[in-house]
Amino acid sequence: MAVYIFGHKSPDSDAVCAAIALADLKTKLGVESVPAMQGDPTPETKFILDRFGFSAPEFLGSGAGKQVILVDHSDLAQSLDDLKEAEILGIVDHHKLGDVTTSSPLEAWIWPVGCTCTVIKAMYGFFGVEIPKNIAGIMLCSILSDTVIFKSVTCTDQDKEAAEALGKIAGESDLKALGMEMFTVKSAVEGTPTRDLVFRDFKDFNMSGTKVGIGQLEVVDLAILDAVKPALAEEIKAVKAEEGRHSVFLLLTDIMKEGSEMLIASDDPSVVEKAFGVAPKENQVWLDGVMSRKKQVVPNFEKAFAG
Repeated sequence: MAVYIFGHKSPDSDAVCAAIALADLKTKLGVESVPAMQGDPTPETKFILDRFGFSAPEFLGSGAGKQVILVDHSDLAQSLDDLKEAEILGIVDHHKLGDVTTSSPLEAWIWPVGCTCTVIKAMYGFFGVEIPKNIAGIMLCSILSDTVIFKSVTCTDQDKEAAEALGKIAGESDLKALGMEMFTVKSAVEGTPTRDLVFRDFKDFNMSGTKVGIGQLEVVDLAILDAVKPALAEEIKAVKAEEGRHSVFLLLTDIMKEGSEMLIASDDPSVVEKAFGVAPKENQVWLDGVMSRKKQVVPNFEKAFAG
């Protein structure tokens, strides 16, 4: 039986590339593995896959009767709806441990680094398996994406060292130029349906029994989003009304200014001031220096909702 390896819903580059890389490693270790994903790849992910000669992994909509390994997530809200009907063999992640539980022991690599592919790079080393050039390329790009070209507060020395090593294997010498090329692709919004933009990088969280959705759009200049911002504000209101969500927050992150404008749709907008100490105006707020949903946004909201 093949093992399916997949990342979270609304997959970003790390979720997709980590699945491909880990499937390669596991297969070489004698565990037949198939990379999969729970949604369509983003423009940035398509760029990465095309650049290094990969096709997108297959879509996985059900875990029933399957053996699976989770990458880049361990929250039930971000995983397959029927995950409890699958046998979870492992988790490889760089986020906090979520609410996924298992009935049997499992292999878990959960490290406080900026990217899942940093962990997988270490796994290749641990098991003594050589990283193929094209796999190194997609892993490198995942690290550049998740760490916002090493600018994010989530970035660690391990991420930088892994990226440098992967760059040498992949034949990529100018990591900053590669990162900027990726983020230019990531910034493209023209012709993209507003709903697709909201869900381009979107995760649901269970915060003290409350369902909260947090999306993020990372661009090289916030002015790129000026024309679509009113539509984004309306769309998150519609998304909030679905699936019993209490709030939806959309981070518009300017990677050059190193901060985020947050659009807000909430039953209680005051939770934003509780979380960040800044009162929103007209359902939006500028958060200087905030670039990481994982480290700077989710923990703040979890405390605010718990209180």
